Amino acid sequence: MITQLPRALLRVVVPGIRRVVPADRVVAPGVALLVVLANVVGAAVVTVLLLGVNGGSDVESPTGRLVTGIVGAGYLVLAVPVGVALGLHKQRRTNRWLWAGRVPTPEEVVIALRMPADIARLVAWTWAVAAVGLGAVSAAVYPEPLVGLRIGISVVLGGVVTAGVSYLLVARAARHVTARALAAHPPDQPRTLNVRRRLLLTWGLTSGVPMVGLMLLVLDPTGQGTPSTFTALFLPGVSLVVGLLATLLVARGVGSPLRELRRAVQRIGDGATDVQVVVDDAGEIGLLQNGVNRMARGLAERERLRDLFGRHVGADVAARALENGVELGGETRRVAALFVDVAGSTGLAERLGPQEMVGLLNRFFAVVVDATQAEGGLVNKFEGDAALCVFGAPQPLPDAAGAALRAARAICTAVARAGEVEVGVGVAWGDVVAGQIGADSRSEYTVIGDAVNTAARLTELAKDHDGRAVASDAAVQAADPAERAHWRRADEVVLRGRSEPTTTWVRA
Repeated sequence: MITQLPRALLRVVVPGIRRVVPADRVVAPGVALLVVLANVVGAAVVTVLLLGVNGGSDVESPTGRLVTGIVGAGYLVLAVPVGVALGLHKQRRTNRWLWAGRVPTPEEVVIALRMPADIARLVAWTWAVAAVGLGAVSAAVYPEPLVGLRIGISVVLGGVVTAGVSYLLVARAARHVTARALAAHPPDQPRTLNVRRRLLLTWGLTSGVPMVGLMLLVLDPTGQGTPSTFTALFLPGVSLVVGLLATLLVARGVGSPLRELRRAVQRIGDGATDVQVVVDDAGEIGLLQNGVNRMARGLAERERLRDLFGRHVGADVAARALENGVELGGETRRVAALFVDVAGSTGLAERLGPQEMVGLLNRFFAVVVDATQAEGGLVNKFEGDAALCVFGAPQPLPDAAGAALRAARAICTAVARAGEVEVGVGVAWGDVVAGQIGADSRSEYTVIGDAVNTAARLTELAKDHDGRAVASDAAVQAADPAERAHWRRADEVVLRGRSEPTTTWVRA
């Protein structure tokens, strides 16, 4: 009878056959129908086999066998439609949201996650009724009333096995529904058997029930005392088959998600932050799956913040702050300061308009950033149409002055080639205080000192020079001789706000 069900549904339930997930709208009724039918058929088969056990001449009764067989068959005919109806009724709300294709409510999620337990209870009650009914009928129709007790106990043991296997079958077959439900409302606590209880259930199905059955056969209340050869071979055979099925179900139910989790963790370890594991278990494994997803989202958010932090303050400053924390104050460092400013920006803004001006500045600043980073410097801040770049802080450079001068030449060359704006670049060398400036709630990394002021003043001179770059004598003298050859001495100039003249150098 099981093989007459749709093969696509059978592939979901029976291990060893290629798994094909049925449509959402047939999952709940299909699983309920399959398990109820399979267990009712199993009940009929086991009942027939138990009635076929040699009871000895003292309890042999053809009439009793006939009556018990008729009762068992009648119960089967009644139990099939009743079991199907009850199974569908218990999961009717699950079937509704699956059919509608909508997100389930929290209450509907709880009902869907109860599917394995609900069907296992339904199977258990079906077998319990069969045990009581067949036991009572057998006690009435057999010459020896204790035969009814033997049959009733045997059916109870069969019911325990069938209910346990039904739980494992449905838990495996309904993983698609579980994943849909938990995707809408991730688990915050286990809502099914944990791994330890699943293993204990498997032990009970594979070892506990068969051993109890053998002991009861030896202690036969009818006085026979020794089970027949068929019974002694049949019960261990059933134990082997059930044990293999239960072990496969538990192994796949635990092993498959653990393999997915291992792959996900490996990807996260390799730096991937877009990892998403399907949460398809309502127990401890589901909590672990959800935890990995939360960890991946947290790492993605952290990387996004790190990227934004680095874009605002520079990668070196961000790395240093993440490593050592942010403390107000600074340290004295000898650095090269490069200041670059757009000439005639007020007229440009009036002629181009705000949107085009922003695009122009972005293209200009891209040149500044590329040239500065290529030499190991830090673009410390953007100031309207100007930028301050620092070489030698926060990370030291072996030739900070030479790096600043090379960056100045690269900026002037790239800007002249683009032909969109005219700029002035000033380079100075000296001691500054570099560190976090501001308040506890808001601070920024910056450099303060004479070198910064000098670079800004030299920028004004550079706007009127053909080379568009002017450096202080201290910066050129501190640079590598190879870089120094690209510059020539110019005038001594008293910069604005200064009383002493400053010797300047321009591009050769």
